[in-house]
Amino acid sequence: MEPIITVKQLNKMYKKRKTKEVIQAVDNISFTVQKGEILGLLGPNGAGKTTTIKMICGLLVPDSGEITINGLGQNGSRLKSLEHISAVLEGNRNLYWRLTVRENLEYFAGNRGMSRKDVKENVEQLLTSFRLKDKENELVNRLSRGMQQKLAIAVAMLANSEVILLDEPTLGLDVETSYEVRELLKEIVKKHNRTIIISSHDMDVIQEVCDRTIIINGGKVVTDDKVENLLKLFDVRSYTITLGALLSEKQQLLLKEKFPVHKYTTDTMQPTLNVDLYQSEAIYDLFRLLQMEHTPVEAIDRTTVNLSKYL
Repeated sequence: MEPIITVKQLNKMYKKRKTKEVIQAVDNISFTVQKGEILGLLGPNGAGKTTTIKMICGLLVPDSGEITINGLGQNGSRLKSLEHISAVLEGNRNLYWRLTVRENLEYFAGNRGMSRKDVKENVEQLLTSFRLKDKENELVNRLSRGMQQKLAIAVAMLANSEVILLDEPTLGLDVETSYEVRELLKEIVKKHNRTIIISSHDMDVIQEVCDRTIIINGGKVVTDDKVENLLKLFDVRSYTITLGALLSEKQQLLLKEKFPVHKYTTDTMQPTLNVDLYQSEAIYDLFRLLQMEHTPVEAIDRTTVNLSKYL
């Protein structure tokens, strides 16, 4: 199957405003995006993720390299290729703050050449599925950040483009709204057969939502693989143990010696111990350490390995 997006040897350099220093923001990046997948671009701030997103959606021109969207190259068919893409950039820049929720949807539909009559049913469906119906007559500048972000994604959906680019879609959202946005993104792919590219430094979002992730650091692609494969490749067993008593000084010394990656917390209602075990049999050494002083164990929980370990 031919990928819906191909990025080949992409490069972009910047000059700092007050100096002559040149920064290589994107350094020979190449990857493909398959139709119907959710791809995560993961990396720390300044890694080159947003610059890559902006080049794909036509807001920046690469210094060199090729971008092909649905078989159309941006070098020769730029405008036609961009018809297949919608973007939601960090800061909700694709919304008019002095228009209402409904007016924004209708306005941007008009920009795409669609009449209000033609999109009426679609607008109603989006207001309902994005839980914006009770806010349809509210000005955007009065909405919470979470509501604004959901509306921005709804506007992108209205264009019926095959690909949606999202730059930091959960940045600044509270936990509940962040979770709601994640569920919406999975639903968009499942029910509407869209392709989504998410740029984020939030590992939780990438792990929960994406099928595949490309880790970018220093403008380069570090890793390109399925999320599940990355987690298996770096299979560290992480445990949180709730204790019924404090560890003795001897136990703490042995803990530092035998388990370099750990965190012992005593400032809560019950002391807890977080330990990363790189070999499965190490769990027996940990139990022997606790048994030395007959330290009660109230609970043991296995925790998910976080992709931040690999950046």
